[in-house]
Amino acid sequence: MSDWGPVFVAVVLFVLLMPGLLIQIPGRNRCIEFGNFQTSGASILVHSIIYFCLICIFLLAIGVHICHLMADWGPVLIGVVLFVLLQPGLLFQIPGHTRTVEFGSMKTNGKSIAFHTLLFFVLYAILILAVHVHIYTG
Repeated sequence: MSDWGPVFVAVVLFVLLMPGLLIQIPGRNRCIEFGNFQTSGASILVHSIIYFCLICIFLLAIGVHICHLMADWGPVLIGVVLFVLLQPGLLFQIPGHTRTVEFGSMKTNGKSIAFHTLLFFVLYAILILAVHVHIYTG
């Protein structure tokens, strides 16, 4: 039986911590900005660190996936890497503001957030549930 706990936690954190959707730290003009649909390299770094800390708490400390006795770093590391790579506007954005695919725009919109979240969910679920990527520490 597959453990959907890490997938659910990773996807929810991906959406909630996406720079510019709810909050951006640091913002473009202030230390913290809310709902500005902008991003930057610095805010992606800060949000990635927050994502890493929260996913470690939920998956390793609290143990959302109870079926393992040893700490499994696979879901954590895969989640953090996908979190960074799939931020709309960092490497690419689908759909973009003026084209179907835009590269390095550092902007986002509701449609691209939905698409990137779906892409995150699919890739994360495949790697964790189908491929079974695990990194155990004792």
